[in-house]
Amino acid sequence: MSSNFENLDVWKKSCRLSVELWKQLKNCKEFWLKEQILRSALSIPSNIAEGCERNSKADFRRFNNIAKGSSAELRTQIYIVAATNVLKKSQAMKFIDDLKSITKMLQSLINSLNR
Repeated sequence: MSSNFENLDVWKKSCRLSVELWKQLKNCKEFWLKEQILRSALSIPSNIAEGCERNSKADFRRFNNIAKGSSAELRTQIYIVAATNVLKKSQAMKFIDDLKSITKMLQSLINSLNR
């Protein structure tokens, strides 16, 4: 394994999603909710990076599985904030689509590590 997580499209996409979520929730007065969502969002690219830096295929696979779990956690939170109008439904659906794409990308990466 090499430590080139910055070249991974899934890492780039999950970083962009984290930044966009931060921008959308910057003025959210529900601080506990914003903090939980941003923690989940930041967990995705952070786990990808950490797994890659460990220079072990098994660790990289494990951390990508953790990132995939964080993606599902975040998707759940986005559904809830959409239902409670913390985010506009159209913006929430964009985030959900992005998260579904990130999950597929992570699964493909995990599958490649299983070979």
